[in-house]
Amino acid sequence: MAIIVQKFGGTSVGTVDRIKEVAKKLIQFQQQGHDLVVVVSAMSGETNRLVGLANELNDNPQGRELDVLLSTGEQITIALLCMALEQQGVHANSYTGSQVRILTDNTHNKARIMEIDDDKIRADLAKGHIVVVAGFQGCDESGNITTLGRGGSDTTAVALAAALKADECQIYTDVDGVYTTDPRVVPEAQRLDEITFEEMLEMASLGAKVLQIRSVEFASKYNVPLRVLSSFKDGGGTLITTEETEMEQALISGIAFNRDEAKLTILGVPDSPGIATQILGPIAKQNIEVDMIIQNTGHDGTTDFTFTVHRNDYPNAMAIMEATADELGAREVNGDDKITKISIVGVGMRSHAGIANIMFESLASEGINISMISTSEIKISVVVDQKYLELGVRTLHKAFELEQK
Repeated sequence: MAIIVQKFGGTSVGTVDRIKEVAKKLIQFQQQGHDLVVVVSAMSGETNRLVGLANELNDNPQGRELDVLLSTGEQITIALLCMALEQQGVHANSYTGSQVRILTDNTHNKARIMEIDDDKIRADLAKGHIVVVAGFQGCDESGNITTLGRGGSDTTAVALAAALKADECQIYTDVDGVYTTDPRVVPEAQRLDEITFEEMLEMASLGAKVLQIRSVEFASKYNVPLRVLSSFKDGGGTLITTEETEMEQALISGIAFNRDEAKLTILGVPDSPGIATQILGPIAKQNIEVDMIIQNTGHDGTTDFTFTVHRNDYPNAMAIMEATADELGAREVNGDDKITKISIVGVGMRSHAGIANIMFESLASEGINISMISTSEIKISVVVDQKYLELGVRTLHKAFELEQK
């Protein structure tokens, strides 16, 4: 029989009634002839509650103990779901990450999966049982409980699907698939039937919140077909898979955006080898992630250097740049934390010319000024004033006729 791994997020199992509904759905799926492995998150709000308890006692709790605490959220859900299945006459066994032995490195709060022992799961499936595994967690070689970071249950599901060579990994969430853009910004946004791993990776990294980026990376690496579905309504969802020939016909697949951007510019730095390292080195040492980078053409022995960071990192980054400017003898530092990044994504860019021009002309026609541009083989990103976010996304969605998909 086909092995299917299904993952249910916090809203899908947020109450006892919803857990009962998930149990009914699983039973129906099993009756269709599938071997089922289920990965669940903590009930919605539970992880935040546990973090709150920790912070009441210690504003900087030790990583090991925080993992011990946070892993209990999923442990509650797996037990309740198995109880619901047993109540309806279906055999089910629950396992924590440690019991399955999802082996991770020893980085607490953001561990990476190294290996999975699937013997217990396969033995249960052979008996016709449904297997329910706690997402978001594993253990290191010393037996310490570890967690995979926010959204880690997606990664657990994909990793199990890879280990079991499952036919498909299905992620049930509160949306019914991947859309051409956020329907809250563009009501005409369309659900995509399919999207490539490459496109989904770009969409996730650019601000789309449907899937955790590490889970998409894992699925792509091990070629695990990934499907995003709604827990609350029927439908085929969106299949994320390898690139198909017919998919090359689309110019672009979607528009992503990120509201949480800020940019900094250091003016009049020496135009000499190694200047980028001198500017960004102190930023990296503070674990601040840099996104887009532009260095202007040198003039009179100096150049200007601009980069973007997450808006939360802006005050810290600005303080670092002001100190760096003094060291380098730069003319000044300025910044802007009221910007947004809009990106178009599509494998069709490889085989179609003029896409950038359509993007730039469309934004210009609405009086939207572009302050930064970044491109890759299947993506073009621009930075604009935050007040133009929704207008920019709507304009591009219409320009590329995405409402007609």
